[in-house]
Amino acid sequence: MNGYAVVDVEATGRSPWRHRVVEVAVVQLDAALRTERVFATLLDPAGPVGPTHVHRIAQEDVVGAPRFRQIAPWLLELLADRVLVGHHVTCDRAFLEREFARIGVVLPVLPAVCTMRLARRLMPQAGGFGLSACVEAAGLGWFPAHTALGDARATVELLRHCLRLGSPMDELVPEAGRAAAVPWPRLAAARSARAPGSVPLLRRWAPLGPWPAGAEGSRPLVGAAGYE
Repeated sequence: MNGYAVVDVEATGRSPWRHRVVEVAVVQLDAALRTERVFATLLDPAGPVGPTHVHRIAQEDVVGAPRFRQIAPWLLELLADRVLVGHHVTCDRAFLEREFARIGVVLPVLPAVCTMRLARRLMPQAGGFGLSACVEAAGLGWFPAHTALGDARATVELLRHCLRLGSPMDELVPEAGRAAAVPWPRLAAARSARAPGSVPLLRRWAPLGPWPAGAEGSRPLVGAAGYE
């Protein structure tokens, strides 16, 4: 097992079958939960961006952003041989599975950790079990909710917090050893992405807190670097 891939997606709606991913982030962690690599970008959903009042992505923000097919080879690389982690991870996985299916790729089933389930078991005092409520109950500070990178980074901190509460990692991820045994698909770069630097990655500003009470962050894009 090579570690963990903490994922979050923002979408144009609630249905993986009818709606599209408009932003995706992956934070790779090693087996000791140390950050290895960070990837995030807005995506052009080839249609309306959906509920801007929720994810704060405006239609003009995705102009020039890559299509899912263009970044799919990178996503496969980031997820390979990893345990998938997310807050309500079945939702994020469903959207990724459908996006890959649209380009003819079957995303294998990976062992997964859901921080929402962990919080229900380890933080029963939380007022709710959405990501914001869990982060607040854990005292982890403000984060830019409903940005893919902000949510992914907050999920990383929540996972680490659950580990500090005393649950050993082999208890949190009893099937982690299966990740390396999953046969993994490979995907060549899209024709539009074969030239160096030809894929325009667009990342939203999404630092972690703590921030002043009532702060909501901002929508501006900050360059084209999708990786850290």
